[in-house]
Amino acid sequence: MIPSQLLKGTLEGCILAILSRAPTYGYGITEQLSAYGFGQIVEGTIYPLLLRLEKNGLAQAEYRASEVGPKRKYYALTEKGRAQLQGFLASYRELTQAVDKLLADTGEDNDEQTHQIAAAGK
Repeated sequence: MIPSQLLKGTLEGCILAILSRAPTYGYGITEQLSAYGFGQIVEGTIYPLLLRLEKNGLAQAEYRASEVGPKRKYYALTEKGRAQLQGFLASYRELTQAVDKLLADTGEDNDEQTHQIAAAGK
């Protein structure tokens, strides 16, 4: 399980990445995050982030009919959101490279999978 403090700074960028693929609704985002190994992130965390993204012009929302139950609020990335995502990706890559270097220099990075992931991101 990823500690919530580690998630705090990256979750918004991860949501932008999900929205960059296709419009989706809050629960769908939660399911995708879980499928990628983020664990169970409660909807009470996702919906305030989605509202903030919408308020800041990074996402737009529309209600769509659902095959099961009431209409769902779907969120889609705006051009401003795409620009924000690009900034997040650049910052995140810079951060992970710095952490990888630090851990390698301290001998704390002995996991071969971590090396492979770091190499793929460069």
